[in-house]
Amino acid sequence: MAGKVKWVTDIEKSVLINNFEKRGWVQVTENEDWNFYWMSVQTIRNVFSVETGYRLSDDQIVNHFPNHYELTRKDLMVKNIKRYRKELEKEGSPLAEKDESGKYLYLDFVPVTYMLPADYNLFVEEFRKSPSSTWIMKPCGKAQGKGIFLINKLSQIKKWSRDSKTSSFMTQSTKEAYVISLYINNPLLIGGRKFDLRLYVLVSTYRPLRCYMYKLGFCRFCTVKYTPSTSELDNMFVHLTNVAIQKHGEDYNHIHGGKWTVNNLRLYLESTRGKEVTGKLFDEIHWIIVQSLKAVAPVMNNDKHCFECYGYDIIIDDKLKPWLIEVNASPSLTSSTANDRILKYNLINDTLNIAVPNGEIPDCKWNKSPPREVLGNYEILYDEELAQGDGADRELRSRPGQSLGPKGSRLRDAGRTVLTTWK
Repeated sequence: MAGKVKWVTDIEKSVLINNFEKRGWVQVTENEDWNFYWMSVQTIRNVFSVETGYRLSDDQIVNHFPNHYELTRKDLMVKNIKRYRKELEKEGSPLAEKDESGKYLYLDFVPVTYMLPADYNLFVEEFRKSPSSTWIMKPCGKAQGKGIFLINKLSQIKKWSRDSKTSSFMTQSTKEAYVISLYINNPLLIGGRKFDLRLYVLVSTYRPLRCYMYKLGFCRFCTVKYTPSTSELDNMFVHLTNVAIQKHGEDYNHIHGGKWTVNNLRLYLESTRGKEVTGKLFDEIHWIIVQSLKAVAPVMNNDKHCFECYGYDIIIDDKLKPWLIEVNASPSLTSSTANDRILKYNLINDTLNIAVPNGEIPDCKWNKSPPREVLGNYEILYDEELAQGDGADRELRSRPGQSLGPKGSRLRDAGRTVLTTWK
């Protein structure tokens, strides 16, 4: 197609702008004709709002789905996963199987969570079953560890609730809603420190679902050694892995930024725990990601002008069970180290190669299934069309918790296929 892609962004990050310029694309303002707009979540709200929104043409694409918050707001993510589990249960799906204690065998991947203030009484009931447990409070609409604190006594939440009544909290304002989750107090530690995984997942379409896993994710470490001691509940350098918090710690290392590649983690686990259990862990992580996307797919506005690159945050416990903590709609593009900058530049490069084929003016009518050779460091994680054509009448053969065999093996999900292609 003739002509160069005209781009706009309201996120002034060099890893974005350098990628646009490298392609010879032309920068314009949002009031001019544009083809590609990498925008903040605030701007996407305006683009698709009833009052201020406008109709996008076939040669325009944007980097968020209109209601991405169904996955990326902490309370809505949990609500959608709970609904998905109940629906599978009603259908009698083997995926919704439970053990003797009533826990899901294959869909128990989000810590027990309640919304506050709506679920306060349910939370109190659960808290009293195990009064020595620790819980983590998070505001639904904030990121980078803002507003998060830990509690282990009901009196702490009662005090918080009283304090909140003086603010706009009790108006049920979406910005002020909180979730409270059972804290994973037995995290896998490396060098005595807690860490989490940041994994990048690109969704090109929700119906049919097609998603890609970026191979170059990383671990984010705390700067202070972990202790479950109640005396350290207020020390966020022990409990929260967010770089926005850890970079203010005395022991923060500006060279490696407290980060480790996923490949390093894999090598470490293979040497300390064995290849088989490590392979099983990564298969389970893939499983969690695909199931979370399937949970929101029915409610997601699958607009043809949209794609989205999510930042998944996963914590692994000391039994090597992965837990989905949250999903970010705008994973940070700020570089905290030289390696970080290279990783994020390549992430954007590979994302653009899939979202804007050949760097040409977009056409929303294309089938969103790029050839394998343009994927770069992405790998197809799940392709619903491919899965449905791949023996939809076969039984569920392999689920997390069972050995999945070598690279390229498949998780049978009632006739759907999750491609497990991690190296």
